[in-house]
Amino acid sequence: MSESANDNHELYRRMTQEAFSKGDLSVIDELLSSDFQEHEAAPGIRPGRDGVKDIVGMMRTAFPDLRVRIDDSFGVGDQLCARATFMGTNTGSFMGNPPTGKSVEWEAIDVIRSKDGRLTEHWGQMDMMGLLTQLGLAEMPAAA
Repeated sequence: MSESANDNHELYRRMTQEAFSKGDLSVIDELLSSDFQEHEAAPGIRPGRDGVKDIVGMMRTAFPDLRVRIDDSFGVGDQLCARATFMGTNTGSFMGNPPTGKSVEWEAIDVIRSKDGRLTEHWGQMDMMGLLTQLGLAEMPAAA
């Protein structure tokens, strides 16, 4: 990886480990630019860094033992693409549903952009259907 890609990997690693896995919200202000753009925004989530704090808070409330493993990452220039696995036990409410007590694991794909040593943009896709199915909150459609 180039130096910039290595820097991006370190920013992403710190974000997943310190914010998501440990629940340290202060690292968000350190790692994300003041004009950070979240392109995976969800209904009811504030824009920018505050929205990322909302997402981390929501996930850590639902899954207090949340852990993130970075499975793969590669980068070019100011962008990094990563595949990560999220794991946790649902002991708090999630999306208005009571806790299920189930241990779950789901994958996400993240693309980040950085500038001047801070994350400036994020695009992501997580396996929400897989997560909801494991929690018993949705059923996988039958094969055709």
